[in-house]
Amino acid sequence: MYLVHTALLPAPSGSPLPDGVRELFQAALRPEDRIEHLVFHPRAEPAPVLGVYLLADSLAEAERRVALFCHRALGAVPQFAGWRAEPSTAPMVVPFYEQLLASSGLAGRNGPRTFPST
Repeated sequence: MYLVHTALLPAPSGSPLPDGVRELFQAALRPEDRIEHLVFHPRAEPAPVLGVYLLADSLAEAERRVALFCHRALGAVPQFAGWRAEPSTAPMVVPFYEQLLASSGLAGRNGPRTFPST
């Protein structure tokens, strides 16, 4: 399973996102999308973000399928008129773990090391 994020960019007219964004995307799902769960982050910066958990054979396939799904949903749901999606990408979690390691006193120690037996 992959988590892929897509930022939703506002319509040139400045129309706000409709209420129930997650539910509107949920209604656009098809079984072949293999999407397991959707989450919407309306206050993400610099733009609202749709998080998509889906089953895929590779990260590249997951990102491609989420992009197609978002494009299809935004075009099919009248309430999204003018809104568009940025390229879909998997979120990077490295900074989060670096912060955890830094607070433990192990900063910089999460890279590969030599094997003890060599």
